[in-house]
Amino acid sequence: MSEPSTLADAARRNFLAKAGVATGAAVMAPGLFLSVSTASARPADQPVTSEKRWGILVDTTKCASDCNDCVTACENENGWGSSEPNSSAEQKAHWIRSVKIRNKSTGFTKTLPMMCQHCEHPPCVDVCPTGASFRRADGIVLVDKHICIGCRYCMMACPYKARSFVHEALHDQKPWAPRGKGTVESCTMCDHLVDKGEKPACVQACSSALTFGDLYDENSEISQAMKAKDSVEIRADLDLNTGVRYRGI
Repeated sequence: MSEPSTLADAARRNFLAKAGVATGAAVMAPGLFLSVSTASARPADQPVTSEKRWGILVDTTKCASDCNDCVTACENENGWGSSEPNSSAEQKAHWIRSVKIRNKSTGFTKTLPMMCQHCEHPPCVDVCPTGASFRRADGIVLVDKHICIGCRYCMMACPYKARSFVHEALHDQKPWAPRGKGTVESCTMCDHLVDKGEKPACVQACSSALTFGDLYDENSEISQAMKAKDSVEIRADLDLNTGVRYRGI
């Protein structure tokens, strides 16, 4: 038979677990609250379902070599990178970055944005020992900061180098993009905007090259664009079925 203290501890843990689910937030430090993004919490009156799968189509033929608008927009919206006050070079995150690819045989080069590819079968989720890395029902891949232990297995597993580690304590964070020291982070596809019916910040900043929408809806703008011209996955050989597709590479 269990000791009374053991039963009390179990009851206390059960109560705290239920309280955490009910509030959807936890106090991380005085005055700082960390919101939880769950597969059924956005928006409040319309739970996330698998009836939609959000994706982004990148037309690299419209990406200028000196353009960084999508990166800047993401930095400003989510409060990372060059927008971080007094941030060291080691701390600079890369939720999205501009990369240059080159065909060695022809010399052809192309600049394109690289971010989390929001895979249907994400390697980061497979290797996460705590379940902190997870995929929402609508295809957006996120990190639950409450249970991320900073092991960085997901960073090693990601073939796109799309995740960053928070080395330093940060201040003046965006309430929709909490960034705790000792945790991993990456592109969220601006789920806080998507859940309100808006487009991700990068797409809003460069609608000529980036198209956002529901990959399951054959009448959506992104589906129509993918029907009109061919697009590819980066590292299609891995069979991850990415939510981000590229044209012109």
